[in-house]
Amino acid sequence: MFERLKEFLARAWTALRRTFAGLLAWLAAPFVRGGSWVYGRRWWIKGPILALLVLLIVSYGYFFVQTQRWTGFDPNYAAQLRFMAAPADAAETEPVGSDDGVIRSCTRSGIVEASAALIDFNVNQNAWISSMLLYRMGFFGISWDHTPFFDNKASFQRGVNQAVRRTTVELVDSLGRVRGTSQVDQALQNARGSMQFDEYTWYFGLDPFGPKTPTPSFYRSAIRDLNTFNERLEACQTVLDARADNLVQFLDRIANDIGSTSAILRERSENYNSGWFDTRADDRFWFAYGQLYGYHGILLGARHDFQDVIATRSIEALWQSMEDQLTSALRIQPFIISNGREDGWIMPTHLATMGFYILRFRSNLVEVRQVLDR
Repeated sequence: MFERLKEFLARAWTALRRTFAGLLAWLAAPFVRGGSWVYGRRWWIKGPILALLVLLIVSYGYFFVQTQRWTGFDPNYAAQLRFMAAPADAAETEPVGSDDGVIRSCTRSGIVEASAALIDFNVNQNAWISSMLLYRMGFFGISWDHTPFFDNKASFQRGVNQAVRRTTVELVDSLGRVRGTSQVDQALQNARGSMQFDEYTWYFGLDPFGPKTPTPSFYRSAIRDLNTFNERLEACQTVLDARADNLVQFLDRIANDIGSTSAILRERSENYNSGWFDTRADDRFWFAYGQLYGYHGILLGARHDFQDVIATRSIEALWQSMEDQLTSALRIQPFIISNGREDGWIMPTHLATMGFYILRFRSNLVEVRQVLDR
């Protein structure tokens, strides 16, 4: 029996080597034929081709570095934000009345600060991968999202972006106005508009044809607008309406957003069980991870902004449990994403694991919402 197993493994290894060698030969064939054609040409033909090759090598080198280096990645990033030190100072701030009867505490919003920091992480500390030309070109015409490499960071960034987009909508619709009837703060309106911009726009496009403003420029303008709002909020020139019903609505929107992601994970986990060979599993996983990464800081900001509501309704323990679920989910950082069977014993099922944590987090969200809505 041992000899048969040894013979089988030897045949499998030989087949694997031949397959790999054949793949390399297939990929190298165009370059070999092209090199043979260029070899006998004059320098005025060789020169531009050589320059193009150098440009491609440098461009792909830069692309590889940007997709693999995650600058500033830290699941505990919110601890470094300014509002995390603010609760102790907030008690020293006297509420200020105004002509419209609104009580303003003149403190910066943690939700807004976290949102601005997440955008800064996406487009300033890191290159925005989804709109890079080589990312849009794909791998020999195949989308990078359909390959097992160079797409994880892009999916993660889009997940973070989804959380920020949802938050800027809620800031405009309810949080940044008084009882939904006052005038919308223009800075928040501008930030929401910028964050709704397409995630894939480069400097030039075909539909419509011509030069364009790239995606990162719009997101950077959103950072400026969010910081402007916080400065005006600190100066008592605008308001963040931190009422219980607004918090209920905000948590409800987050729960719906997370629920959609949970459904995507479940669909992929149930219908595809290719283990380490599922090239779309990593996209789903890192998008979900990025979304939780974004909401982690935003909900800590919400705890700062709605601290009076949370204390009055005595939901500190429930809120802490919700934060603990998020922290536990962010500890899952596998090197290779596997989408195996849930009852499998060789390949793990990271999608099901992430889906489990998302459902627990969503369950906590719903529980907090229900207590607040009583």
